[in-house]
Amino acid sequence: MAQSVGIKDVARAAGVSVGTVSNVINRPDTVASETRARVLSAIDRLGYVRSESARQLRAGRSRIMGLLVLDMGNPFFVDVARGAERAAREAGLGVMVCNSAQSPGEEAEYLSLFVEQRVRGVLLTPADATGRNIEAFRRHGIPFVLVDRVAEGTTECSVSVDDVAGGALAVRHLIDAGHRSLAYVSGPSGLNQVRDRRTGALNALAEAGLGPEALRELPTERLDVAAGRDAGARLLGLADRPTAVFCANDLLALGVLQAMFAAGVDVPDDLAIVGYDDIEFAAAAAVPLTSVRQPAVTLGALAAQMLLEETGTPTPAKAHRHRRVVLQPELVVRRSSLAAR
Repeated sequence: MAQSVGIKDVARAAGVSVGTVSNVINRPDTVASETRARVLSAIDRLGYVRSESARQLRAGRSRIMGLLVLDMGNPFFVDVARGAERAAREAGLGVMVCNSAQSPGEEAEYLSLFVEQRVRGVLLTPADATGRNIEAFRRHGIPFVLVDRVAEGTTECSVSVDDVAGGALAVRHLIDAGHRSLAYVSGPSGLNQVRDRRTGALNALAEAGLGPEALRELPTERLDVAAGRDAGARLLGLADRPTAVFCANDLLALGVLQAMFAAGVDVPDDLAIVGYDDIEFAAAAAVPLTSVRQPAVTLGALAAQMLLEETGTPTPAKAHRHRRVVLQPELVVRRSSLAAR
């Protein structure tokens, strides 16, 4: 294995002190042109690359922010990461993206990694419903912003979407289309988003004079296409099958759509489907999917901007104040829910 070249090697090759090499790298105007040229020649010849992590540790200032999401297999979180990366890049920072895979254990490991790397701050969509991981992380004093989650009972910043309103939009649309027997394909019950979307669905039913029994819940352990196919199979096995289904995200909805297609069930004539997130694949599905759109890129960008505000150098006139931003969802109607009834 080739040995890495250090600043001492450059100093020795150029016949100068380590301090002079450091000045050439960080304050080139303070070094005579002839000496500077000799040091730069040595750097080029030896292939020296300065240790950015070491420089950051000395300065006590990292140029990296962490982003920990629930599932990078979900295009929604890819868009969140895109928004965060764009805002960070404009500020001269990089983003370390990690995937908890909806696992509290993996979340805890990545949070520990962020502490070890001394990142500037963290954008976090929590997987641990108990809040223990956040409590443990908070003790290290690294700023963080909750993404796609309201910071209830905490002092941190958060950027989220009103999922109660989103669930109500989806089910209100189905009720207006004439449906009175619905299913909710949900995800892990520990996720606030799943619970809030169900609450919104029940609110819409109540507005229409329908009780909670009009909404049959089909829980899933994960929020992916495979879980959606499994839920679709269970839906097909019901003796009194609902006429419409609302899914907690688009991946579940696409899985349900696949199960219906395989079984010869017509969507939307035999079963209307509404998803959530409005990922790119929703419009491109065999039957274009009605979905509740979340402004994912904006969500990530706002979260990153809030973290940058908090980790900047506030003056007494412009001190950072923690705040909660709640964005509004939008219903995008497509063919999967447009059968005439």
